[in-house]
Amino acid sequence: MDVYTSSLHARGMCTPGQVASRASLVISNYSRNHSVFLGLSDYFWATTQSKFPLPYGTKGSENIITQVLAIASDYHNPKKIERLQCKRCIVVGSGYRMKNSSLGDIIDTYDIVIRLNNAPVHKYEKDVGSKTTLRFFYPESAFFDPVLDNNPDTLMVLVPFKNLDIQWLKTILNDEKRINRGFWKKPPIIWNVKSQNIRILNPYFMQIAATKLLGYIEKNNKRPTTGFMAISFAIHFCDLVHIAGFGYPNFNDTQPIHYYDKSSMKALRKSTHKMPLEAMAIRNLLQNNVIQNLTYF
Repeated sequence: MDVYTSSLHARGMCTPGQVASRASLVISNYSRNHSVFLGLSDYFWATTQSKFPLPYGTKGSENIITQVLAIASDYHNPKKIERLQCKRCIVVGSGYRMKNSSLGDIIDTYDIVIRLNNAPVHKYEKDVGSKTTLRFFYPESAFFDPVLDNNPDTLMVLVPFKNLDIQWLKTILNDEKRINRGFWKKPPIIWNVKSQNIRILNPYFMQIAATKLLGYIEKNNKRPTTGFMAISFAIHFCDLVHIAGFGYPNFNDTQPIHYYDKSSMKALRKSTHKMPLEAMAIRNLLQNNVIQNLTYF
């Protein structure tokens, strides 16, 4: 898809319920009857308990989650999002395919721009745009610049993979002694983000990404990437879903992974993520017109 065609798609007609109707044909028991972010009401007035621990549920983490939610205080969508009659969303991947794509202006035309982890915006605006509505992250990937790489109203959405991720957020918000053990990479110890801009993603979307789209079982150790999970979220929340910057080429170990650093394919060798399986799942969503791609895949 060339840039001109992509631009037309970005500004094209948005039909309410369009993604939902198509996704229901691909995902068994597809439902939008789930809260986007975790809220205190999920625990104080809950009629049913979560069946699984993180990352597929909140079983065993209820206490620490309620402590964090009491501090963060807000777990709703901004009114400007809620007022949208038709949500046009784009999930911007961190892949090398964004480099020299010149998609920045097009990306900024979407109602909701979802970015991942520590992918920078500053100095890359021509290719990736400057608008950030939601940024999905986990503690080890929270090394983005809160000011330069986000907007003042950007929601920082924690994707909790483990109980320690919630604990880390609690220490940051309360300015408590930081926890370093149990993380595969040392997370930030100073994180200047307003508490009202923080949300915790409902693990339901991780469960759907893993079990329904990738065919994992809850008991194994496989986890979807943040990017794939973001796509899972988008097809449950948006009426039009486009993606950009996804896909890893099957080249040698020196092939770059990201548009913003020098990490290479070699770094993925030890990853627990199943990239070929995710690629197949994304291709299936593309073929069934659930999502559309602004870059090649």
